[in-house]
Parts: sequence; C-alpha cells; structure tokens
Amino acid sequence: MASLSLTKAKTLKNGNLFQHFVDAIADTSTLLIETPTGERYSYVDMFSLSAQIANALVARGLKPGDRVTVQVEKSVMSMALYLGVLRCGGVFNPLNTAYTDTEIAYFISDAKPTIFICDPARASGLGAIAAEHYAQVLTLDADGKGTLADHASTQAASFENIICAPDDLAAILYTSGTTGRSKGAMLSHHNLLSNAKTLVEVWRFASSDILIHALPTYHTHGLFVATNTVMLSGASMIYLPRFDAGQVIDLMARATSMMGVPTFYTRLLDHPKLDQKAVKSMRLFISGSAPLLADTHHAWRERTGMAILERYGMTETNMNTSNPYDGERIAGTVGVALPGVSVRIADLETGLPITDGGIGVIEVKGPNVFRGYWQMPEKAAEEFRPDGYFITGDLGRIDSKGYIHIVGRAKDLIITGGFNVYPKEIEEELDALDSIGESAVIGLPHRDFGEAVTAVVVLASGDAMTEQAILSLIAERLAKFKQPKRIVFVKDLPRNAMGKVQKNVLRTEFAGLFGEG
Repeated sequence: MASLSLTKAKTLKNGNLFQHFVDAIADTSTLLIETPTGERYSYVDMFSLSAQIANALVARGLKPGDRVTVQVEKSVMSMALYLGVLRCGGVFNPLNTAYTDTEIAYFISDAKPTIFICDPARASGLGAIAAEHYAQVLTLDADGKGTLADHASTQAASFENIICAPDDLAAILYTSGTTGRSKGAMLSHHNLLSNAKTLVEVWRFASSDILIHALPTYHTHGLFVATNTVMLSGASMIYLPRFDAGQVIDLMARATSMMGVPTFYTRLLDHPKLDQKAVKSMRLFISGSAPLLADTHHAWRERTGMAILERYGMTETNMNTSNPYDGERIAGTVGVALPGVSVRIADLETGLPITDGGIGVIEVKGPNVFRGYWQMPEKAAEEFRPDGYFITGDLGRIDSKGYIHIVGRAKDLIITGGFNVYPKEIEEELDALDSIGESAVIGLPHRDFGEAVTAVVVLASGDAMTEQAILSLIAERLAKFKQPKRIVFVKDLPRNAMGKVQKNVLRTEFAGLFGEG
C-alpha cells in the first residue's frame, strides 16, 4: 500500500478510519481527553502522539495488515496506540487485561502478531511466549510508560497515513469464548466507520459533548462505541481508568453524557449523592453490554427524572439497535434497528423468518457486520445465512411497536420434557419479588426431563426467604414445565468484565445437582 499526507488522503477519499476522524475535526485545538489528574490533550496533541507511535511501529517493521496484539491497562498512551495502529494500516488486537499467560499464548498463536505490547511487569513471561511466535515485544504501563513510549518519544510527530480500502481490516476482537475456542472477529475500517457515523446521528453527538468514559478499552463498548463516536463528532471525554460511583457523580456537573454497563447504574443508584440535581447537566445515559433490568430502568427514572437509553450490539457487529433519542424508551427492550441495519427474527431450527411476534434467533445484516472470523472461514460460513444475515445466537422477539426484546442466548435455551423454556421469562418473575436481588435461570442435566429448569438466586440484602417460599410465590405465574425444579442461593452471580452473567460457569458449578453431572 502507498502512503500520503493528510491533505492528499482527503482528496483520494482514504478509507482509513483515522483519516475520517481527521476530516471530522473542524478545530484540532479542541480538547479530546481530560484525565482525573488534570492532564488535557487536544485533538492535535493526540494526532501528534499517535504519529510518533505509528512511526515507532513502522520502524519496528510493522507493515499494513500486520497485527498488533495489545494487553495493557487503559491510559492516554493506549488510546494513542489504537490511533497509531490505524494510521499505519495495522490491525489492532486488544486483549482483556485479566487474561492469564496461558490464555495469551492462545491469542498470540492465533493472531500471529508482528508486535505484542504488554505491561512491563508481565514482559518476562509473556515476552517468552511472544518470542516463540516471532513477535517483537514492547511494553506500556498504566502511566503510559514503557519501551513503546521510549521509542515513540524519539520519533517525528507527523506521519503520512496509509491509504486503506474500506474493507481492509482495522481490528480483530476475540469473542469471550464461553463455549469452545475464542474466535477473532475481523472488523474493517468501514464496519467501524459506518457504525460510528450512525451513532453520532441517532444519539445526537456534537462537538459540545463531554462524555464520561469509565469503560475498559479492550472491548467494543469502550473502544469503538465510545471513542469512535466521540472522535467522529469532535466531542471530548473525561477519561477515567476505572469506574467509581462517587467520582462519576461529581463529574456529571461538567459532562453531558455517559456510556456504561448495567453495573454502573446499579452502583450509582446505591450512592446517596445521586439525585436530579446531580444529573442536571447530563443529556444522555446509555447502557449496554449486558441486559438492563426493568427495575433498574424504573428506579433510575424515578431517582433522576431521566430515562436510560438501552441499545444492543455485539463484538461481531458493533451496535445493531437502540431505543430512540426522542420517543419512548421502553424498559426491558433494546429499541429498534439502527438506520441501515436490518434485524429479523428466525426460527432456531428451520431458519424461516418469524413475523408474528414469536421468539426466535436474532439475525442482522448491514455495513456494521464483521467480515468473518480470523482463520476460521468454516465457522463464519456456519453463522451466516445465504442471503447475508448474521445469526447472532441471541434469542428475541419484535413487539407490535417494532421494539426488540432479547430473551437470552440460544445456547441458554432450556429444553425440558420436550418443551422450550426461555430463561428470561422466569428471571423476570423472580426478579420482581422483593426478596430477590437478582437471578439467573439455567438448564441442568436431568434423567427424566433431559434438562431441569434451575434458578440461581441472590437474595436482597438482609432477606432470609426459603426455596419453597419462592417457588410458592411464582407457582401461579408460570406454567408447570417452566417452574424451577430447584432454587440455589449464592452470594453473587459470576460475571465477565462487561457485566454479563456467565451462565456457563453456573452450569459447570451445579452440573451434578440432579445427580446427572
């Protein structure tokens, strides 16, 4: 691939996502990032820093299409690293900071990066793993220091952006891998650009916006939904290393918007300082990455006078649907399909469309949908319909207003005695009880029924409700075959980094409950 200056690249309509960020900024002196310690970085500051990183990566031999695998803490430098990889045509491959050396070994062996960047404290063990796969190792810590920063500091603060075709890869994000091997979802520059443009429009982002950014940046939500939307609108963000409810409430007076996972909102609701006065400067609260309980939605509206906007996306597609900016935001739904995205419900077995409001698998099609799985063409082929729709694996229905309701994952569907049971329906009944804080319904092996409906429950604080008492309360609200055979009490439900309940962990933990594990 050739390279050229920012000005010439505009003329040739460079498909590089970074070039579109440049084109969107009317005034590069505008603030992009503010940190809790008072550091302030304008757009031109970040462009210069990303140029130095791009030059450093190219000096280390990175070529267009090469992967850069990254396991580092969130920092301004890690943000600049993402931009620098885009600029030089590399493929950004961020990894969860919680992954162990064994897990990292799999990702490196699969992605085959030219460069691997990790925390200095882990460089010894991970460096040896990377060396086995001929990857160069650089380091970057939470303060933005390390060998990457050292190399970048000696480089020029300008860089001729690589020209990319819209379909060239910009990133590989690995799925959570709850069943089988993690798969690398290949996302193109156009996948990310088209989705960010849509989100800017439907969520009304503008250069006057200030986003509270407390999400991790190894995940679609924090990396693409948040940062790409901010940069394509010329907005600013307060860049927090992690979520702290008290700190976030204090920052609301200077911000206009926040993107979060449901856990953010439950923790904020637990904080005594949250009230209508605290949110008076905010125009938008967005929730995603895991289902937002209707109770949380209602409690937030009652406490703040504002309605949380819930949306639906996934690693392979970025965002697919959203509740409206103007109009009714319905608790328990993820809104309607985004402009340019088509969403349908299909029968899980036959693949035939379901149009009567029935439950089926959610399928999506649009410019946001990924190009396939890295080095797994056969897996991608299995998960696309002949007409191009991606089979998400999520179960849902579309109501008479066109709003989409997600009822669970296809792999979480329980088939008991020949009947299909959707866990969400039972969870909603359980969660409506004052004595229950939250619940997760799973299917466990059972000799007579194949699978037995089982509820894993966290009681509300201070409550001592018994298993039989709960079963009695929901007995008249659910058909007999839907009623849990057992209720198991736990202190907390296991969750991944984005707050999703890990039902696979629960199925493993309680596999022998009915003597069939």
